[in-house]
Amino acid sequence: MNHDIDAHISAIIDQLSNLAHIRPGEIPNIDLYMDQVTSFMDEHLQSSRRYEKDKILTKTMINNYAKNKLLPPPEKKRYSKEHMLVLIFIYYMKGILPLDDIKAILGPVTDRFFKSDNALNIEDIYSEVYALGKEHIEKIKEDVRSSYQKASASFLEAPGQDREFLQMFSFICLLCFDIYLRKQIIEKLIDSWTETDS
Repeated sequence: MNHDIDAHISAIIDQLSNLAHIRPGEIPNIDLYMDQVTSFMDEHLQSSRRYEKDKILTKTMINNYAKNKLLPPPEKKRYSKEHMLVLIFIYYMKGILPLDDIKAILGPVTDRFFKSDNALNIEDIYSEVYALGKEHIEKIKEDVRSSYQKASASFLEAPGQDREFLQMFSFICLLCFDIYLRKQIIEKLIDSWTETDS
């Protein structure tokens, strides 16, 4: 692929480090009304939007999550820090998993650790997972760069524009295949997890 495309892909990969991740300390320690929750999420996750008009979180979404028992109900129409953390987990998962799968994963966590007297709470769990994710970003960037290099070495016999087009297509296919395989693993883990719980 040409130098302009290489630079563009490199810039996209480098942006992974800047993708919005809400640090545990950024979440208010006071209970929030729904409008405050949606405003907070919009402000802190806006860099993850694909299009300007995309909504991060709406009142309808929050009500739907509570109705489907993904999110514990608010207390006096207010959402605690723990509610916010659960909503962030939902946000990251909903791009690849249906609500039933998210419920299968988050349900046991909220049952055991939401407003509980356990040694661990939702904030502890979020903090640990957040730290793991931050560490993992560099590995993901390396994997994506490796996929790009492999795709760039494909279709070398194709003429100029066709070669660039097919190499980009190959790169996208490799990324899709990676997500497909990881999703298969996630689904199998969820299925085995729910089987042992029933």
